[in-house]
Amino acid sequence: MKMVRQLFDGFSRWLDAVAAGLVALGRRFSAARVVRLAEQPNGNFTLEAPAGKSPAALAPVKISAGAASCPTATAAALKGSQVELVMRSDRFFFRPLELPRRAAEFLDGIVREQIDRITPWTASEAVVGWSKPDETAGDKISVTVAAAPRAQIVPLAQAFNSLGVKSVSVSTTQKNGDTGAIKVFEHSVTGALEFRQVRRRLLAGLVIAAMLALLAVAADVVIGGELQARQNDVARRIAERRGIIRAGNDAAANSALAKLARRKNQTSADVVVLEALSNVLPDNTYVTELRIEGDRMQIVGITSDAPSLIRLIERSPHFSRATFFAPTTRSPSDPGDRYHIEARIKPVFSPPS
Repeated sequence: MKMVRQLFDGFSRWLDAVAAGLVALGRRFSAARVVRLAEQPNGNFTLEAPAGKSPAALAPVKISAGAASCPTATAAALKGSQVELVMRSDRFFFRPLELPRRAAEFLDGIVREQIDRITPWTASEAVVGWSKPDETAGDKISVTVAAAPRAQIVPLAQAFNSLGVKSVSVSTTQKNGDTGAIKVFEHSVTGALEFRQVRRRLLAGLVIAAMLALLAVAADVVIGGELQARQNDVARRIAERRGIIRAGNDAAANSALAKLARRKNQTSADVVVLEALSNVLPDNTYVTELRIEGDRMQIVGITSDAPSLIRLIERSPHFSRATFFAPTTRSPSDPGDRYHIEARIKPVFSPPS
């Protein structure tokens, strides 16, 4: 159970990170226009006129009962924009700080740790900002810290929620203006809503993807199983058909007729051997003895050139491996050499495959 809870928390954090990244990416490519409003001594805010508008056509924004009110033209100029409230410097407490130059990398933590010491408020009671660091002598930097009570600043920023703005930032400047604008607070009106919407849509997309994946797996199991069964059935039928064909071929091969045919093809007839031998031997050669045993033939006779007979018999398609099986002799009564030749007889027909 604990592991399931940890997995759920990890997934929730991952979902929050992705949603926040998507929201930030969307803001980067669709930045809203910026409208600056300056606080007047009477507490109203006047805004800089956007392009195409005259300052007289845009009435100031009034804050009363925690809500901002203004004419239609001014509200239309503010809707969907990023509002920058430049508040009077007399609302803020300013304090210069001198720090080592290396402290510039950790300025945020250093300033917030010293709020209790340099301002009349604690870190939870104040809104704080600081100017850009200026290098001074002795390898140091100086910054100007601006602070104000949170209870006074935050309600002013939240009063613009009813006007449909995207975000509200609060900044101020010192009377001499040397430090430039110092931002002390930023309030995103639509950020949380956008985050929730993106997170909800992302979660819905993941759920739909998971359901589609489950459907795909189920379809693969059902359809794949059916196709595998059909494939196995086809393979079984093919194997049965091949077995029947092979059995028929074996039966035919083992039949008496097949044995006779095989013997006929593998055994040469004596008449064929005699005819082939008569075509091979020259006219000055005589055969006095002929013996045929299986596929072996032996001939004995008289010729004027015994060695040439080996070559002539080898050239015949009916004989092979012709050799002398006894010495060649010559007697005074013989008209030539007496030869003794042995050769292998080739089958008349090739055996069937």
